[in-house]
Amino acid sequence: MKFSNFFIPTLKDVSSDVKMKSHELMIKSGMIRQETSGIYSWLPLGYRVLKKIINKIEKIHDEGGVNQILMPTIQSSDIWKISDRYETYGKEMLRITDRNKKELLYGPTNEEMITAIGRQYIKSYKTLPRKFYHIQSKFRDEIRPRFGVMRAREFLMKDAYSFDIDEKNAEITYHDFYKLYLKIFEELNIPVIPVRAPSGEIGGNLSHEFHLIVESGESEIFIGEDVLKKKFNELSYKEVLDLKSFTDDYYKQTNFTEKLKSYKSIEIAHIFLFGTKYSSSFKFDVDSDKGKFKPFMGSYGIGVSRIPAAFIEYSNDKNGIIWPHSIAPFSIQLINLLTDDNQCLDFCDKLYIELIRNGFDVIYDDRTERPGIKFSDADLIGTPIQIIIGNSLKKNNEISIIKRKEKVEQKININEINNYLSNMLRKVI
Repeated sequence: MKFSNFFIPTLKDVSSDVKMKSHELMIKSGMIRQETSGIYSWLPLGYRVLKKIINKIEKIHDEGGVNQILMPTIQSSDIWKISDRYETYGKEMLRITDRNKKELLYGPTNEEMITAIGRQYIKSYKTLPRKFYHIQSKFRDEIRPRFGVMRAREFLMKDAYSFDIDEKNAEITYHDFYKLYLKIFEELNIPVIPVRAPSGEIGGNLSHEFHLIVESGESEIFIGEDVLKKKFNELSYKEVLDLKSFTDDYYKQTNFTEKLKSYKSIEIAHIFLFGTKYSSSFKFDVDSDKGKFKPFMGSYGIGVSRIPAAFIEYSNDKNGIIWPHSIAPFSIQLINLLTDDNQCLDFCDKLYIELIRNGFDVIYDDRTERPGIKFSDADLIGTPIQIIIGNSLKKNNEISIIKRKEKVEQKININEINNYLSNMLRKVI
């Protein structure tokens, strides 16, 4: 993509109401625009980050045998009355009455709807286990939406749901999702910590949240000294339950006396095993050779639109965002400092085409702007690799390559660039 064709409305200043670094940088870099309180448009740069996260989530869920579906955002109140949550969910639920006086709601979650789907189609134990997921906008009418997309009213969520024969098999599925989530965050280069948590409104007695430790986080988690050294993906189900990490709410509910260290953090995912809470209320029976039974269920959520903000809180400096290649809107920023020079123009055009041909995700800054503006924008939007074409090309047949995170500049002779790109860049992309 050429910068001249790409809409990046960068800003120098933001409103004094903006308090969190991620909120500030997402607005300054032109990732998002606030439409009203707690509701945002995702502009081209921000949407590219979302798409990379979504693509990784979809890939790993598909590999894990989880079926992707898409449920509607608008739900009937009828199914929520079956579960007895219509009146108890609270004011976060946005209720709607249509022209026929039918009570509807903008779904804050989908346990009821997926249970209704399961009840209609899952009839035999031979078809279990079943796992479904979708990625969809949710709406929760937060009393104090704040921190940009970190705590918005409308947000993008990946929620998955499972149906199993009994509790033992449901625990196996729960553990599979636990490991699947760790794989997602590992491939996104997000170092999450899994912690035990209360189930809250969802129900059940088994729950884990996945947190990113950042000093600006609004959550507090308690962790044993040995936990940070664990390879969480290798833990057995029992080891997962015995893990010495707790959210603040869960910690306060227990009589646990072992000394743990507290950390500020941001929650970006939450998984639950709630058994037959919903299958019972929906009278959802499945046939087996031993008679009818109600399937055990679980739900597994990732705050997709929260992830970019959480990671920016984790990784930034005074100049802007520092993305990993896994979720950066572009992996390479090609910067031409001499747009009025035919030699530089020709070289940049050819290099741009070659980078794209080799599978690199490139934004080519072809603007007739001052070098300072181009460098400032590159640092602000956080592109991991900057390739700079300027006077060094004309004088010494060299280009500069800067790694955004380390701010290390390396000179490369143009005769060596193909070898460099194949050997160096592909190691980090």
